[in-house]
Amino acid sequence: MDGEQRRTLIVELLNTETEPLSGTALARRLGVSRQVIVQDIALLRATNKNILSTNKGYIIYGKQDGNLTCKRVFAVKHTDEEMREELYCIVDAGAKVLDVIIEHDVYGQIAVDLFINSRRDVDEFMDRILGDQVKPLKELTGDVHFHTVEAEREEILDLVEAKLKEKQYLI
Repeated sequence: MDGEQRRTLIVELLNTETEPLSGTALARRLGVSRQVIVQDIALLRATNKNILSTNKGYIIYGKQDGNLTCKRVFAVKHTDEEMREELYCIVDAGAKVLDVIIEHDVYGQIAVDLFINSRRDVDEFMDRILGDQVKPLKELTGDVHFHTVEAEREEILDLVEAKLKEKQYLI
């Protein structure tokens, strides 16, 4: 199989899977090295494929599956201890946390894809932060940050907003 066929197959696999696929899993399925997959993903991104790299693997953002079409960006502020609860507020309402964004004085906007859509995802994310003893991006901006949140309906985003406001996380 040549590179173009392999990249077409990568897009098909990402479109049909419901969970992110790691570079290693794709490499195994396609019989190539993980580095070849990384290069293929870079080439696909260069051709405007909406491939996101999450901590769980690659996904195609904006699949035409009829789901999750409403988005809203929330400006929030909270302590490290409140981070898990903030994310629970969002996923418990039935929404997905697509990213975290900060506005840095020197570097400008920094955005990182998260793709968190369940309590399990929240717990895994928090375990990685706490286990690796890394600092969240929000610490660079006095805890102020933004999340792009996606849901099936505006009413769900309204519920997310109400929960964040109730917890006093919303700016």
